[in-house]
Amino acid sequence: MNRTFSRTAITIFMCGDVMTGRGIDQIMPHPSAPGIHEPYVRDARTYVELAEDLNGPIPRATDPATVWGYARDILAENPPDAGIINLETSITTSEAYWHGKGINYRMHPANVSCLTVAGINVVSLANNHVIDWGYAGLSETLRVLKRSGLKSAGAGLTSAEAAGPAIVEVPGKKRVVVFSYGSETSGIPSAWAAERDKPGVNLLPDLTGRTVAEIGASVQAVKRPGDVVIVSIHWGGNWGYAIPVEHIAFAHGLIDRAGADAVHGHSSHHPLGIEVYGGRPIIYGCGDFINDYEGIGGNEHFRGELGLMYFLRVETDTGRLAGLKMKPTRIRRFQVQWADRDETLWLRDMLNREGKRFGTRVEMEQDGTLVLRWQ
Repeated sequence: MNRTFSRTAITIFMCGDVMTGRGIDQIMPHPSAPGIHEPYVRDARTYVELAEDLNGPIPRATDPATVWGYARDILAENPPDAGIINLETSITTSEAYWHGKGINYRMHPANVSCLTVAGINVVSLANNHVIDWGYAGLSETLRVLKRSGLKSAGAGLTSAEAAGPAIVEVPGKKRVVVFSYGSETSGIPSAWAAERDKPGVNLLPDLTGRTVAEIGASVQAVKRPGDVVIVSIHWGGNWGYAIPVEHIAFAHGLIDRAGADAVHGHSSHHPLGIEVYGGRPIIYGCGDFINDYEGIGGNEHFRGELGLMYFLRVETDTGRLAGLKMKPTRIRRFQVQWADRDETLWLRDMLNREGKRFGTRVEMEQDGTLVLRWQ
């Protein structure tokens, strides 16, 4: 089934992991202290050097908007009604890193404009890096986001705060309501779960029908007629195209019984297959969008440098998907660039291969935009 764009539809931009810490933070005007606590790398500037060894010099003290590159132009030319990302870094000056975790991402608070310049409305925080620099780091992250006008969901100073949705008022077009959840399958430590009087993330206890029912109760408590509800989930491993049957059943349950109009999945370092179920889109894994992994060897066949900007058109009167277009991108020299024709064809073919089980396919338009078709 291929629906035409409806006049009552709203446009929602989504992407996967946005990691603006470590090497990315080091090239911005206000870099954090470069010391990090990884087993083999002790200086965040090493990641800049690795990228430069691969693709050439990267300017320092650069405009925070630079990292968005081509993506910022696309978002400015066709502003969505709401923009949602998974922010996979802490925004803090805290030195209280989480001991034993191995990787600790952070961005200096003075660099937060690298998020606001892109017109993003909501950042999902229920992931395995938001408490990399301790509860002090989480607290500062929440303060910086609020002060900057960015809404967040998925982490908080209490379980009630972490579970609360982010709500975007769309003038004349109802609301977009975003719930954010994390799963231990993505590497979130169980100790990070928020409790009644303890900061943390909104951690899923499991992927059972009982949890679906609990999410449904949360959705029904806030959902109004015409609202578009997005459930954003950080789940699964970083590499591989296999989608666990538990994820599929859980996503279906969110749509059938919890009132979700779209599932925004992330954690995978590359895009996964897309499903349209009950007229609602399920993006099981958006893939990485911004990171400092350029120059790090391993898993090259997954083409982790390639990404997608997802633009969903959702009908507010029915909650059904009216259309989904994707802009193909690549990261080079720590900047989002337009993917070339061969890269776009690779993404198209991969999405067709992985979407076959779900009855979805992708077509490429003349300008390189990828358009989803579904049965």
